Amino acid sequence: MKIGFIYSGQGAQYHGMGKELYETSKTFSKTIDEASEALGWDMKELLFNEASSLNETEFTQPAVLALSTAIDRLLREEGIIPEMVAGLSLGEYSALVASGALKFDEALRLVQKRGRWMTEAVPSGEGAMAAVMNVDRQIIEQTCEEVSRSHGVVIAANYNMPGQIVISGETAAVEEAQQRLSEQPKSKVVRLNVSGPFHTPLLAPAADKLETALSHLAIHEMSIPVVSNVDGHVISSAEEIAPTLVKQIKSPVYWEECVQTMIEKGIDTFVEVGPGKALRSFVKKIDRKVAVFNVENSQTFEKLISKIKEYEETQNDK
Repeated sequence: MKIGFIYSGQGAQYHGMGKELYETSKTFSKTIDEASEALGWDMKELLFNEASSLNETEFTQPAVLALSTAIDRLLREEGIIPEMVAGLSLGEYSALVASGALKFDEALRLVQKRGRWMTEAVPSGEGAMAAVMNVDRQIIEQTCEEVSRSHGVVIAANYNMPGQIVISGETAAVEEAQQRLSEQPKSKVVRLNVSGPFHTPLLAPAADKLETALSHLAIHEMSIPVVSNVDGHVISSAEEIAPTLVKQIKSPVYWEECVQTMIEKGIDTFVEVGPGKALRSFVKKIDRKVAVFNVENSQTFEKLISKIKEYEETQNDK
């Protein structure tokens, strides 16, 4: 068994996430409290209070990072150590924290700023995203190119899995591309409930601010290989991390390629660490032969522990 951890991105958050683990695990609660101290506000209140600002990007990002890191620490406490890591968009920061490249407290403060800068880059209502299912990749890319010439910026921004690509850009352009792509046979196009045109050149102002912030941050060598969203390749050195993160904020996410790289490197068991199970479903669509789990609460945590013990007993019996 060769385990890879994959970390949840923005959009996976939900009110109450981690509450049970906070009440039952000292390691988990200590990590969440550590996040509160680093940020100067109450992370518990954000996670567990339905009236909180959890779905506002500048709060969503540190919340998902905090939860993912807390679960990562729980798993390591049980001796479950990944041999390779990756994360979807925001989740790449969780992966870098897990690898030792970024300090937890500094990463929390950085992603809160990242969320704010992303929101400021394009005023609310001027950007949009939509998931396109069952349409050929080349048709989506060609449609986006054609629409961009007449209606504004729209690109294929997230290559999630075979049969699902997310388009992103200026609202009018996304709407026009949606209309054209929905006319394709068997297609399904769903507008996403997001606040901006993420992973497009429209986020360049946020990328510039992120670049400045990263220049003041200590970035360390990785103890575990990290696969980048930007090209689906393993990040080669600590020096490559800052430019990769700057590019990532305004460039497409090649998630399918990330997963394929991990499989090529021998990963046969994927664990989605953090809220939700979207990445688990993506991996299953990419390669049905690998084992995939998600850990977001006590039940899923215990299920993974049980499966790993079963595997170890089987190996010992051989």
